[in-house]
Amino acid sequence: MAENGDQLGIKPVAEALRLAEEQNVDLVEIAPLANPPVCKLMDYGKFRYREQKKAHEAKLKQKQIQVKEIKFRPGTDEGDYKIKLGKLIQFLEEGDKAKVTLRFRGREMAHQEFGVRLLERVRKDLDAVGLVEQFPKLEGRQMVMVLAPKRKGPAPKVAKPKEPKEPKEPKEAKAAKPAAPPKRQAA
Repeated sequence: MAENGDQLGIKPVAEALRLAEEQNVDLVEIAPLANPPVCKLMDYGKFRYREQKKAHEAKLKQKQIQVKEIKFRPGTDEGDYKIKLGKLIQFLEEGDKAKVTLRFRGREMAHQEFGVRLLERVRKDLDAVGLVEQFPKLEGRQMVMVLAPKRKGPAPKVAKPKEPKEPKEPKEAKAAKPAAPPKRQAA
């Protein structure tokens, strides 16, 4: 195959090398296992440079996902809760994961249900922007829950179950049905 993409057909190796030398390009073997092997006339240095550029561009377009952490306490008040919830929403909308840590101190360990309720409230409030990746679990004196952002783009289509329709009766069947008896009137 020539550098511009034209097929040159089957050529002996010596002739292919001579063509490459005449055009001042390299003879590159593309498919060595094919019968006969497929080669291409190209400037290999330029080809490698372009491939490196493509790989570099792809690397720049990738987003590094970070795990951001927000710490709560079982007694976190409403104002602080709303500020921390706003930060969690911001992290999830930016595409980062969020780690919600709930720290228990002293006698708070005896009443873990307050912490569980708080984490459930966080999960419910973030339902629109994030999914629970790791459900709350106790690690020592801390309860940890990890949230991941919901995928952007069109929402997945959910097939609605169709309600079964009543089978239609043929016209002849309707005519064959006896008429309902007349209603009696009260005297």
